[in-house]
Amino acid sequence: MQSATVFNIQKFSLNDGPGIRTVVFLKGCPLRCAWCANPESQRQAPQLEWKESACVGCEACLVAAPNAEAVEYAGKRHIDVRSLRGDAPEAKAAVRACPAHALTCTGVTRTVDEVLHVCLQDKPFYEDSGGGVTLSGGEALTWPDFCEELLVRLRGEGIDTCIETEAHVAPATFQRIAPHLDHLLMDLKHVDPIRLKEHTGVDERLMLANLRWAIEQGMDVLPRTPVVPGFNDGEDDARAMACWLRQTGATRVQLLPFHNYGESKYTLLDMPYALHGTKNLHPEDLEDYRQVYLDEGIEAFF
Repeated sequence: MQSATVFNIQKFSLNDGPGIRTVVFLKGCPLRCAWCANPESQRQAPQLEWKESACVGCEACLVAAPNAEAVEYAGKRHIDVRSLRGDAPEAKAAVRACPAHALTCTGVTRTVDEVLHVCLQDKPFYEDSGGGVTLSGGEALTWPDFCEELLVRLRGEGIDTCIETEAHVAPATFQRIAPHLDHLLMDLKHVDPIRLKEHTGVDERLMLANLRWAIEQGMDVLPRTPVVPGFNDGEDDARAMACWLRQTGATRVQLLPFHNYGESKYTLLDMPYALHGTKNLHPEDLEDYRQVYLDEGIEAFF
């Protein structure tokens, strides 16, 4: 039986596919988007997190994990959360030793059976609302064998399936998983390879090839574009993506205005946040941007 690192299972979601859904968040992502709202999803392994406001500076974590590196912030010495895997014995000892619960671990190894058990708890809500289960991340497809087994089991239970993905995986892998999905929410971040490489760290070709294939197969695909200041928020950017979508046969796109709600998570992981100070975008800020898509015959909505 397959297993994967799960960092959250969110019930009663209304924004991740049709109906009421359970969203399974898997750790691991090949991209390093500057605007990532879930930095804890980037590494596949469980990770330690440290909350400064809860820490009492007792250094119990350092006593429990003597081989871990120490750092100091705001006058409080504590374990360097980057120095140990979250599931390492010393990391677990440090978490247990923290009297204020300032040190925690994000990400737990779960089997398909364990995740399926949680998903089945809400099956009546799926049936009543036309909902189901959505796989997300990180990038869920970094765990293709786990995804395939879970999706097959879900569909065997008559549960609607969906994935949120940028699809930066080999086409053979993507095409193996796609038939087990009823819906695909697929990122279209940009069509300019230089801009995409600069802001995400990866080449665009796999993502665009898999998105094009899914559209050409007539699957229920919803392209989604996170609109990020300084990256793809110009009307020329919108026009390039709208033209690409039209040429592939797509008819719609969902625009996701930038928000910085995940910034506090970077502090927990002792990671820098590249977009600190960048203002949130709202639908009313993007009406001209949206109009570019409409002019190209693409239904654009928020």
